[in-house]
Amino acid sequence: MNTEKVENLIRELLSEIGEDPGREGLTRTPKRVAQALSYFTSGYRADVDKLINEARFDQETTSMVIVRDIEVYSLCEHHLLPFFGRCHIGYLPGGRVFGVSKLARLVDLYARRLQIQERLTEQIAYAICDAIKADGVGVVIDARHLCMMMRGVEKQNSVFVTSSLLGVFRNNDATRHEFLAIVTRPRPEV
Repeated sequence: MNTEKVENLIRELLSEIGEDPGREGLTRTPKRVAQALSYFTSGYRADVDKLINEARFDQETTSMVIVRDIEVYSLCEHHLLPFFGRCHIGYLPGGRVFGVSKLARLVDLYARRLQIQERLTEQIAYAICDAIKADGVGVVIDARHLCMMMRGVEKQNSVFVTSSLLGVFRNNDATRHEFLAIVTRPRPEV
């Protein structure tokens, strides 16, 4: 990303909305916004294989692996406003498992792009399935969208829920129900 060009565009935007980009509170805003946008969109410059690296391990198990309540922050591609919430991931290993932190890192990689929640949910699920050839994957995201809260319909308490179920999570009722029951139960005290 050409940060100097982005800074100039932000100065121009500030002028267009009626602000003085030279006033004290705004003089460093273009630089701050450029840095923030670079971070918020760092997922475009990240590589899934490098992120996962050597954190795939051979492990024969029939246990479902679940990580709940992974914080997720992204930008809606329609209004460039944040949406935020929690991501819940489960998978049935096909002989390989992930290092647990890699699941949260995968969420961040895809969330740090301009997104719609539906695509984000599917990208995470397919990346997990492809990386370890899992027998099944389930991803659920519940999020609040500032584009619905601050503008438009202005609904403060709405939560948008998306799910992507692959393999046995889609084809086997018992597996799907077990996953959904675990990720929707009240948060445990730890």
